[in-house]
Amino acid sequence: MSLMRQVWLLVLGVVLASLLGSVAVSTVSTRQLLQTQLQIKNSDNAAALALALSQQGGDAELMQLLISAQFDTGYYQRVAWRKPNGQLAFERVAPARASAAPAWFVSLTPIAVQPGVAQLSSGWNAIGSVEVLSHSAYAHDELWRSVTRMAALLLGLGLLASVGAYLALHRIRRPLDNAVAQARAVMEGNFSLLELPHVPELQRLTEAMNAMVTRVKAMFEAQGEQLQALRLQAHCDPLTGMSTRKHFLAELESALTRDEGPARGGLVLLRLRELALLNQRLGRPAVDQALLTLSRAVKAYPDRVRGCLGGRLNGSDFALWLPAPDVAAETAQALADALRVSLPGLGAGIQVSLGAVDLPRELSLGQWFGEADAALARSETQSGYVVDFFRGPNAGAAGTAGAEGGSSAQGERVWRAQILEALKERRARLSQFPLLDREGQVVHLECPLQLQLEADGPFEPATRWLPLAVRSRLTAEVDLLAVSLALEAIARDGKLRCVNIAPASLLDGGFVARLREQVFQAPQAARKLGLELAETAAVQHFDLLLEMGRQLRPLGVKLGLEHAGAGLAQVDRLYQAGLDYVKLDASVVSGASGDAARAAFVRGMLVMLRSLALKVYAEGLRDAMDVQALWDCELDGVTGPWATAQGGSD
Repeated sequence: MSLMRQVWLLVLGVVLASLLGSVAVSTVSTRQLLQTQLQIKNSDNAAALALALSQQGGDAELMQLLISAQFDTGYYQRVAWRKPNGQLAFERVAPARASAAPAWFVSLTPIAVQPGVAQLSSGWNAIGSVEVLSHSAYAHDELWRSVTRMAALLLGLGLLASVGAYLALHRIRRPLDNAVAQARAVMEGNFSLLELPHVPELQRLTEAMNAMVTRVKAMFEAQGEQLQALRLQAHCDPLTGMSTRKHFLAELESALTRDEGPARGGLVLLRLRELALLNQRLGRPAVDQALLTLSRAVKAYPDRVRGCLGGRLNGSDFALWLPAPDVAAETAQALADALRVSLPGLGAGIQVSLGAVDLPRELSLGQWFGEADAALARSETQSGYVVDFFRGPNAGAAGTAGAEGGSSAQGERVWRAQILEALKERRARLSQFPLLDREGQVVHLECPLQLQLEADGPFEPATRWLPLAVRSRLTAEVDLLAVSLALEAIARDGKLRCVNIAPASLLDGGFVARLREQVFQAPQAARKLGLELAETAAVQHFDLLLEMGRQLRPLGVKLGLEHAGAGLAQVDRLYQAGLDYVKLDASVVSGASGDAARAAFVRGMLVMLRSLALKVYAEGLRDAMDVQALWDCELDGVTGPWATAQGGSD
């Protein structure tokens, strides 16, 4: 029972006790008063009757007539005339009159009075005495009416007092509820301050809570600033602020292995030629300005286009990854034109070579850089600002080319028809890869969807068909099928499973409602289901992600973010997102074993996310040394090739 309810019941009990006490005291007082008045009435009536009887000269018949006339008024229970020797001369008696008051009240408040007695005389001779006893029922009737009126009045006052007490307690409770809400908001990362209430004791409580919130907010802000500093130290080049070679390669490898995105992309390498000679001829400050100019030109793309990656590979080389087909050559030429205008003003003899390639994403990182380096080498054979472009062969048949964004509309239609048919016939299955904790236990199974696009063909991973599914707005249907398969698998073996939800599905107005209905039909399996969305969902569609959490988390579904990295800093209200866990991207955690700055950044991310009561996992891990370094950072779990080798896959 809550404290406010206990106080309210205590106040109500005190009011009721006061009412009952007041009624009891008033009843006793009124009873005593009526009893005294009835006794006086008996005595007065006896004296008046005795005076009338004494004037009859001792005539017995007249005296009897007077006694009968007095008795017939109906207010008397007994009227008697006794002779001087005490012998009864005449008596009129009526049965006891029933009171209008309840029997229990009559028995609880007895009114017992003695009859009034007066002496009779005829001249100087005593002729006896008269006794008069009135009905006590009239007194009980009046006592009952008095008590009921008083009880009604006191009850009304008691109700008013109870309402007043409730309102007063509600007024006191509001600041306490605000303090509780403030404490819960702090747990979620929301640092709001309260207005001071009028109650002095609650003012002190509110002041203490506000001071605590202010201090915690300052601690979080300091922690965020420290985390940003660690990120810059671990991932960024100190001169240009761009990603270091190590971090850029990790980001690019992670981007190439993800399911979402087009099947082809572009890579542009830029080189400030003859860096050592420029340092000697122009001086380091001028060369640094040239490098900054070149870096700003490259950074403009990642800053404006989500998914682009930029980095400084070494002293003179920069790289730009473009997550779209058929734009590498155009982008490289635009960079060359811009640098041709801006760099000569810093000194004579500055030249930039650019090599651009457009390749399928399934090629290895070494193949990407091999082709890009070859294009860069060819461009260095010419002077000035030269671009060399190489377009690799299309991966797969004509249908694949259409899916990758080529000009064949026929290919796109074929692939779209194949996806729709596979969804209609449920030609799909879930792969299973374990997410392991420190003890090697499976936290849950990661289950990416594979589609059998041709009736007798192989099951294709999402990298083959997801880009066209996004373009054709089929991701909602794909994700609903994946969730359905996961719920069925959970019902069979009871294992926890997690499926990926495309951020594009959130843009489908009916997706969340359909997903909730699907999950609602399997309440037991829903408690073992997890849904993962890419970090971009929180950055671009936060309100939709928030609504999804409100709809699904009460049903037991767990929500997580995957591919999480520096983009988390752009989510202002991450504490409100209703998440259960976050998976750090491979580009953030790879190499933590040999890089103290990177390990420090991971620990900072862990502290920040743990303060929001989130589990923190890592994805895409290959190296056992990196895994051990992450265990030392107190990570909750890992997934990737290393975990698959340890825990197996289906």
